[in-house]
Amino acid sequence: MTPSNTTAARRAGTEALDAIGDISEAKRWTIVGLLSASIMINLLDRQTLAVLAPFLRDPTAPGSPHWQWTNPQYAYIAVAFNLGMMVGQIPAGTFIDRVGTRAGLATIFSAWTVICALHALAGPGTAIESIFGGIYSSIPGLPAITGAGLAGFLVLRFMMGLAECGNYTAGIKALAGLFPAASRSRAGGFFNAGAQFGSVIAPPLILVFLINTFHVTWQWGFIIPALLGALWLIPWLSIFPSKERMTAIALKPAATASAPQAADSIGLLQLMTNSKVLGLFLVRVFTGPITTFYWTWLPLYLRSPVASGGRGMSFLAIGFFASVPNLIGMGGNVIGGIVTDRLVKATGSVDTGRKIAFACAFGLGSLSMAMPWVTNDYVAVLLMGLALFGNQWVAAVYIGTVGDVVPQHLAGRVAGINGFGDNGASMLAVLLTGAIIERYGWSNVFVGAGMLPILAMLSVFLVLRRIEPARFDYAGQRG
Repeated sequence: MTPSNTTAARRAGTEALDAIGDISEAKRWTIVGLLSASIMINLLDRQTLAVLAPFLRDPTAPGSPHWQWTNPQYAYIAVAFNLGMMVGQIPAGTFIDRVGTRAGLATIFSAWTVICALHALAGPGTAIESIFGGIYSSIPGLPAITGAGLAGFLVLRFMMGLAECGNYTAGIKALAGLFPAASRSRAGGFFNAGAQFGSVIAPPLILVFLINTFHVTWQWGFIIPALLGALWLIPWLSIFPSKERMTAIALKPAATASAPQAADSIGLLQLMTNSKVLGLFLVRVFTGPITTFYWTWLPLYLRSPVASGGRGMSFLAIGFFASVPNLIGMGGNVIGGIVTDRLVKATGSVDTGRKIAFACAFGLGSLSMAMPWVTNDYVAVLLMGLALFGNQWVAAVYIGTVGDVVPQHLAGRVAGINGFGDNGASMLAVLLTGAIIERYGWSNVFVGAGMLPILAMLSVFLVLRRIEPARFDYAGQRG
């Protein structure tokens, strides 16, 4: 490093410390709370269709529109969402890096809120079905679809995925700049716990209270969450720092190792071919589909007949039991994040502490493969909860590790790249799940879900290897 670069790095570090001093510890954790609330609303809006799916398809349920979607047809709708998530990840990460977390998250939040409410206008014979059905049929190469309102929901879910995909990226980028390595997993765990909490409250809110208790029409299941979520924008825009202040904060970790580099000096190809970024990418590829599986298929699994490997529960029972695994999983974010930070402190090594946490979390996540041999419903729900606990613990460790491997000014794009892999794998898994369930039942799906954490663990130890800052070529020189 040249003397001029050293002086610039020290100056940047001093500016960053001054900027950080302006943001109190209480304000940082308030921001964590807002980020957690954002992803909770994200999951509540996303889960509405999954929770309503058994009701919308049931010909015996009072008030049901009796849409006879098959499992593969429902899988197409879920795949459309994951396709949108996959396609939007890298553009969303680039957009958030460019405009900043404050404006970027507010923009995508507003978009998905509107799209969520538009679901209430979909269905057979609606304008949305006519318009989107025409758009869908005009795109060459897409499979022909038949079924009540499928085209409208397919397009809406794709648009929803495009809008929602940047939420996780924005959270990771914010935490990478606001928290040091010693407390980042704890902050990341609280942030990601919001996702699980959203999936916890969705079944009782929609099935128990709105449908069973207040007997509202299914359309209100989309409108009410959208209206409530819009209120989040008020505190977010008033509390989160501007892009300029976040940029100042982000200079600190880069200044401790080398001169800070402009975000544009590292291309996507450099990021994607870096072994440490690839290791993080594979962790998302092998663990993302597990959470997506439970979010997408759990209500239908609990409703499916016992003869097909399901649990044969009533709608009222689903409203409660579908929340329990996600509630236990939420603990994996919080408890796992706290345990991980303590392991880092106890071992005196970010690398050792995070790897111990990863190994424990992957072990719990693999419990899904035992589900075919569990006959007791209460034990089954507990086992699924422990599997989700492990998988959400992985998420907390992953969030902390991103900040260990790349500086904050690259975190948006790295999270976007990894999210692309996550959602691509989830899309394929959802599509295969529908076909497997239709032909073989549920057992093989759970065995496959239990194998994925083992592959993720191999990715950490064989590809990511040592958890330390990644090194890139800057203008032909090794950084």
